[in-house]
Amino acid sequence: MPLVVHPHFHRRRTGVTAHTEVVVSELARTSETRALGRHLAAHVPRIAWGELWRRLRQEPIVWHAHRNNEMLVGLLLRLLSRKVRLVYTRHGGTRPGRLTRLLARRAERLITLNDQGAEWMGMPSALIGHGVDLARFVPPADRDAAWKALGLGGRHGVGVVGRVRPPKGQGDFVEAVCPLLSEFPEWRAVLVGQARGRKDRTWANALRASTGERLVLAGEHADVVPWYQGMDIIVQPSHAESFGMVLLEAMASGCCLVATRLPHVPALVEHGRTGFLFDPGDVTTLREHLRLLLREPERARAVGRAAAEEARARFGVAHEAQALWRVYQEALGR
Repeated sequence: MPLVVHPHFHRRRTGVTAHTEVVVSELARTSETRALGRHLAAHVPRIAWGELWRRLRQEPIVWHAHRNNEMLVGLLLRLLSRKVRLVYTRHGGTRPGRLTRLLARRAERLITLNDQGAEWMGMPSALIGHGVDLARFVPPADRDAAWKALGLGGRHGVGVVGRVRPPKGQGDFVEAVCPLLSEFPEWRAVLVGQARGRKDRTWANALRASTGERLVLAGEHADVVPWYQGMDIIVQPSHAESFGMVLLEAMASGCCLVATRLPHVPALVEHGRTGFLFDPGDVTTLREHLRLLLREPERARAVGRAAAEEARARFGVAHEAQALWRVYQEALGR
C-alpha cells in the first residue's frame, strides 16, 4: 500500500484547505495518507519533511497536489525518485492559465471537479466532486435553539458563508434581502466569513451601512457548524466557483439552499426540492426566492430536510475517497 501525501503550502485558510482536511482524514481511515504543510486543523494526520525524505527512495509515494506550487514541488520529488507518482486536482473556477495546463500534463493523473473544468483543461481527467464530512455537518436537534444560541435576536437567520468579497456575490445577496428585512422583522441577515484587506473590509462595511446596520458581519469562524445549524437559509450567490463546499455543507446541515445556477450546481441541487437556483447576478429572482422562503419558514425547513437526505445519500466524503483511491492505483500502474 503506497504512502499518499497531500501537500498544503497555502498561508491562509481557503475552501481547498477545508477540502484537504476532510479528504485526508477520511483516506487515513483505511490507508496511509498524510498531509504536509501548515495551517491545517490539528486533527489532520501529517508527515514531516524528514520522514518523507527517508522514505522517498524506498517505497511508492503518491503526491496529490492541489495548487501549482505544490505540483512544482512534486515534479522536483519525482526527479529525485522514480517511485513518486503525481496526481493533480484542478480546483479553480475560471479558465486555467498556460502554466496550470503545462503542469497538469506532467502528472500521471489529472482530476477535475465538474464537466466545465474538464473542458477547460482540454486533456483526459477523472471527474470527482468533493464530499462532505457527514459526521460533522448534521442537522441540529432543535434549529430554533441553535439560532437562539448565536445571540442575534429574531427567530430565523438567512446568510452567506464564505470569504467576503465582490466575486462571491454578497453584494447581490444584500441588495436582494435588504428590502425584505423590514417586511419580515423576525429574520436576520448574516455574512459569515472574513473580509481580507482594506478594500474588501471597506466594501463589507458599506454593505452593512446600506441595510441601516441591520446586516450582521459575523467575521471568520474556525467552526462554522453552529452557523449552518442555526440559520434556516444559506445563500450561495457566487459569480464563479469550481465546486463550492458551502453547497454540500449547507445541505448536509439541513439548510434551505439558494444558489447561483453555475454549470455544476444543477447536478447537486434539484430546484424546488433540495434548494432554489437563480442566474448569477439576477437580484430580482433571488429576492423572489427569498421573499417566498421568509414568508413561509416551514417550507424552507422542509426543503432543508430534503437537502440533508440528499447529501447523506450522494455527497459523503467516503464516496470521494473511494474514487480517489482508484485514481491513485491507476497512477501507480496497478
